[in-house]
Amino acid sequence: MLKDITIGQFFPGNSFIHKLDPRFKIVFTIAFIVMLFVADSFAGLGIGIVFVLMAFLVSRIPFKMMLKSLKPILPIIIFTSVLNILFIRTGDVIFKWSFIIITKQGFTTAAFMVIRIMALIVGTSLLTYTTSPIVLTDAIERLLSPLKKVKVPVHELAMMMTIALRFIPTLVEETDKIMSAQKARGADLESGNLIQRAKALVPILVPLFVSSFRRAEELALAMECRCYHGGDGRTRMKQLKCSYRDFVSLLIIAGFLAVIIVFNILGI
Repeated sequence: MLKDITIGQFFPGNSFIHKLDPRFKIVFTIAFIVMLFVADSFAGLGIGIVFVLMAFLVSRIPFKMMLKSLKPILPIIIFTSVLNILFIRTGDVIFKWSFIIITKQGFTTAAFMVIRIMALIVGTSLLTYTTSPIVLTDAIERLLSPLKKVKVPVHELAMMMTIALRFIPTLVEETDKIMSAQKARGADLESGNLIQRAKALVPILVPLFVSSFRRAEELALAMECRCYHGGDGRTRMKQLKCSYRDFVSLLIIAGFLAVIIVFNILGI
């Protein structure tokens, strides 16, 4: 399961989406989230799914990465489905036993929420798949730059967000190594009840925290040795520039969003 966590990973490429301005890609991601939450029917969600599939096809990211991005959230998907099925009691009753009542509306709502969550995770993952952490930092800083007028540490916030994303794959790999080492020493991490499994995680969490603090200290020391002092006077090798691709993509996502709004108005 740990190896299936792909959030924060960057896959270099030369596709149309890779070449988009990262500032526009962040705006597109926000627009996509709005698109999913504006949709109030399966037809509207279908438009969002078509958009995600087109984006993955254009980006040339393997479709198996979509499945990998969904595996870690399977417990959340199942939990959400069960809650909607058991606690929504409007509509035609399908099954009834004691206090358990399952209705058609409950099933419909559960399916709708599951599709929305899956599309949300897959679509937002494409941002980190096609954008390097350094470029993403610059884009976040540029978008938040108006907040500098009210003394908000924009550069530091952008740097912290990007470092957090960057170190997710590293921590996942470190966790997998620690678990393999503990299993080689005879540790049993899979059997027993919930409390026993929680206690078995202690030999994993302790070295993981120690390793994380050590990495953070090494990173801080490396930045200090390179005379890093924030965004003041900082230069960039690659300047962010808009191109026709960004405006074409903006028109495309605006068109998808408009179709969903029309579907809502028409009740499709």
